[in-house]
Amino acid sequence: MAQQSFNVMIIGQAGRLQYEALLFAASLRHSSPEFSGRLFVAVPQPGPLWQKDPRIHNAGVLEALARLNVEILPFENKLFGQAYPYGNKIEALQALPEGEPFVFFDSDTLITGDLTAVPFDFSRPAASLRREGTWPKPTLYGPGYTEIWRSLYERFGLDMGPTLDLGQPDEFWKRYLYFNAGFFYGACPRAFGKRFTVYAQSIQKDPPIELVGQSLDPWLDQVALPLVIHSFGGGRDALPEGFLDGETSCHYRLFPLLYARESDAVIELLEEVAAPNWLKKVLKTYEPIKRLVYQNRGARVRALFDQDHLPRREQAIRNKIKSEGLWIR
Repeated sequence: MAQQSFNVMIIGQAGRLQYEALLFAASLRHSSPEFSGRLFVAVPQPGPLWQKDPRIHNAGVLEALARLNVEILPFENKLFGQAYPYGNKIEALQALPEGEPFVFFDSDTLITGDLTAVPFDFSRPAASLRREGTWPKPTLYGPGYTEIWRSLYERFGLDMGPTLDLGQPDEFWKRYLYFNAGFFYGACPRAFGKRFTVYAQSIQKDPPIELVGQSLDPWLDQVALPLVIHSFGGGRDALPEGFLDGETSCHYRLFPLLYARESDAVIELLEEVAAPNWLKKVLKTYEPIKRLVYQNRGARVRALFDQDHLPRREQAIRNKIKSEGLWIR
């Protein structure tokens, strides 16, 4: 298969995300040197939907991003902003080059393999299947999963039938199309983003009656995402397993969780890409990276767990780390 041309976007802003963005960029350049697309760090601009200026002002971070050939992509929040920062990934899509295939990643991700070897079919979008059954949470007296999801598909004139995994039991969450929004991709960011915006706004402002009692914060993006992907002809089987959320990327989410549960190879990659002095002098100004990566406390977190037999629930992992005084974020 000939190498495809596509762009990559993550979100960056003042605070934690700027350091995550720097590590993402360093890992991409290290693990995928043949990647020839553009790497954008989309940065929200100040405005009425932000109490503080969200832009990246740290000169060291900006210099390091430039050295990694990152393009800063300013975008305006017209809908979400500080009240729902997960909406950044929706609104920023409108700032990407129109008609050029894109892959979005959450900034708390490391690229661990050759991104150009991932067999993307941009005409059939997909998203992360590394998720739990976080939404919806049907109540005792209903409606159930089928009624809730059907109300959304019908809202947008979509056929829910093809999205069902008939190998899963009725009223079990995995039967229904549901993604983690940690990555997703498509053929045109502006078309994808426009539809994502329409669906999310409709659900947020005028939810179907079946959604009464269901929380949309923080789940709004993950409620709308499967509808958007299905509307563009994508689905859970559009991307072969083993690449993203596998050999090619790792969505670690928080640094203590990274050390607790990710593979030795991911830990080695993190520490290798963070080692150069020009990066280290910037990254060590962020306390979790300083203490866990450079002061070796990550190894202490890792020693608390058997990575082949982790607790089933993430909260148990968090509680164990906190009990040892090593929860640093």
